[in-house]
Amino acid sequence: MDFDNSSPIWSQLLAEFSRRIVVGHWQPGTRLPGVRDLAAELGVNPNTVQRSLSELERAGLCRTERTVGRFVTGDGDRINEERRNLARGAGDDFVRRVRGLALSRDEAQSLVATRWEETDTGTDTETDTETEEQ
Repeated sequence: MDFDNSSPIWSQLLAEFSRRIVVGHWQPGTRLPGVRDLAAELGVNPNTVQRSLSELERAGLCRTERTVGRFVTGDGDRINEERRNLARGAGDDFVRRVRGLALSRDEAQSLVATRWEETDTGTDTETDTETEEQ
């Protein structure tokens, strides 16, 4: 995971852990990896992971069972709500960026529709070009 300096690492981990839950990488009801395992995987301090997991629990996306560990919530409605929250945040970021580029709403919607189709059909020429260059 690549971290940036624009927000605290624990906050970036919280976003990543939430993403793992909403996309099904961590399935509802399954046990989460331990703090030390996650810290080693991500190359961060275990205390930072602990803080992120505590916030994940506070957000209702996992629960702790004493002496057994943490588990992803089985509440599908809560997971779907978080999925919408993450998508809303991505949408807000997109809107801010395209407004900063002076694109109109129609131009932005057209761009999204085009990119959606290109990524669905595998004709994403920009990504293909980047891959060829590497």
